[in-house]
Amino acid sequence: VQLQASGGGLVQAGGSLRLSCTASGSIEGFNVMGWYRQVPGKQRELVANIVNNVYRNYADSVKGRFTIAVDNTKSTLYLQMNSLKPEDTAVYYCKRRQMGQDYWGQGTQVTVSS
Repeated sequence: VQLQASGGGLVQAGGSLRLSCTASGSIEGFNVMGWYRQVPGKQRELVANIVNNVYRNYADSVKGRFTIAVDNTKSTLYLQMNSLKPEDTAVYYCKRRQMGQDYWGQGTQVTVSS
């Protein structure tokens, strides 16, 4: 399974971005798909995930601003990010768990200027 993340970039505070993560290869039904982010010197943290294609979980810091969605017909995971803040600056990674294995995308940089 390969994951290709895209959509990162530079945006001013208050702006929006939409990240995409497309899966290819030996795709089976997924258990969990999610977005994580990491800044230098810190651990990777969960931003949002979808469990069993039903339950959505969000980090407290992004609730009300970010929305996670999945299009199973396109095997693509999205993260709509609104009202961005400088503290959202990080490398964002997508992850897919299927058949007990985790697969990671390559990361996409999001930079929010003040």
